[in-house]
Amino acid sequence: MIDKLKDLIGIKEDEDQKGDQKRAQQMAELEKEIAQALLMEMPPQRKEPDLRSIGLFADVSEERVAELIHAMLYLNEVNKVNKTKTPITFYLSTYGGSADDMFGMYDIMRQVREETEIHTIGLGKVMSAGVILLASGTKGKRQIGQNCRVMIHSVIAGNHGPLHNLINEMEAVEQIQQMYIDCLVAETKLTKKQLKKLLERKVNVYLSAEEAVEYGIADIII
Repeated sequence: MIDKLKDLIGIKEDEDQKGDQKRAQQMAELEKEIAQALLMEMPPQRKEPDLRSIGLFADVSEERVAELIHAMLYLNEVNKVNKTKTPITFYLSTYGGSADDMFGMYDIMRQVREETEIHTIGLGKVMSAGVILLASGTKGKRQIGQNCRVMIHSVIAGNHGPLHNLINEMEAVEQIQQMYIDCLVAETKLTKKQLKKLLERKVNVYLSAEEAVEYGIADIII
């Protein structure tokens, strides 16, 4: 390489002094050879990792769900633009949270998984609203940690006030409870009868990873 550079310098000096067209042609060819040699000696560029993982390591809240929905829709759109089918990995470790925000996330997951697989992974604890999100991954691609605790329970109402307000509150709670059950029935192996029996038996129903797989909340224990 050094010898070629020296030749190039010598050719340029001759060209300046003599204006020889042949020398100019030789210089152009030599420059092309040097450029090709430099490209061959350059280390291969590392391919950037395909970062397609999102996570919920907090309560299910309006702010957190908004971030997750934005990320999931963006990653799905990237697949459509690039004409790829790269899955989205969704990690969960949550005590639960807002039912309304959970239902919003659930609806988006159902929409996205029609075009892009969603691989859900439950770690540590997946409870209440988080259970539906774990179960809403692509069937066969829902994983759960060996030591992950799963908990489902009845919807909790805590408002107080005049009797007519309490009646309205109870009606709303019953509606949310039915929506919760319907979602679990749609995404798992549980039937309405099984769920109602479980929820009537205990306030909080705790399941092991093995039971979560048995009930169809997850598919694989990791």
